[in-house]
Order: sequence, then C-alpha cells, then structure tokens
Amino acid sequence: MEKNVLDLLERHSIKPTPNRILVIKTLLNSEYPLSLVEIENQLETVEKSSVFRVLTLFVEKDLVHTLEDGRGIVKYEICEGHDNHSASDMHAHFYCEKCQRVFCLENINTSAAGIPDEYLIKSVNFMIKGICPDCRKD
Repeated sequence: MEKNVLDLLERHSIKPTPNRILVIKTLLNSEYPLSLVEIENQLETVEKSSVFRVLTLFVEKDLVHTLEDGRGIVKYEICEGHDNHSASDMHAHFYCEKCQRVFCLENINTSAAGIPDEYLIKSVNFMIKGICPDCRKD
C-alpha cells in the first residue's frame, strides 16, 4: 500500500509529505466520500489547517474530486481515473438522511450527454437522498 500511495502522489506531481500520505491513506481506506471534519476526526494528530491545505492541493492536482452532499457539506473522494477526472468519477451519490453518510452509486452514470464539445466537464453532481439499506433495517 505504501508504494502505491507514493506512486499515486508522484503521478500527480505531489511531493509525499507525512501529512499528505496520511490524508491520501484516509481517503483510500474509506468506503464512502469524507467531509473535512470526518478526515480531521480520523487524523487527530494533524493540524486542521494542514488537512484543508492538503485537500486543496489534491483537488488542484486532480487527485481528489469534491461533491456537495445535499446539505451544503463538501465531501472528498479519490478520482477513480487517478491521473485526471474520468467518466468513472461522474457517478451518482446517495445521501442517507438518517445516518448522514454518502455512498457512491458507481453503476449509475451521470455523464453529461449533450453538452457541447467546447465545454470541458470537470465534475457532475448527482445526489439522490433517502434512507440507506442499513438504516432501513433499524
């Protein structure tokens, strides 16, 4: 895993610092997109402003993309294409109104068909809201 993390950072021209490695590992190990606060809570030893700076760099370098969860909270997830935004990054997300988690629905493509060629699409935000399967059991 360590070598993969270093390779991933290198492919995006990002110098591997301890904080950057911790943040990328946190995102890679998560099953769902994480907010800044969720990342900060998992990385208690890293200064909060450092986490934000790392995430900003990752977004600028197309390593991570953002999505808005429907409540105005920004979530972060690794770009599946790893080298830039790809069609696989443009998938639907599901926000559970009960547990407040966001799930990737990668089988629901949200490609922006019909957008004129002169527009460069960097992201599509398609958020479905409801109750997740785990919370429906309760």
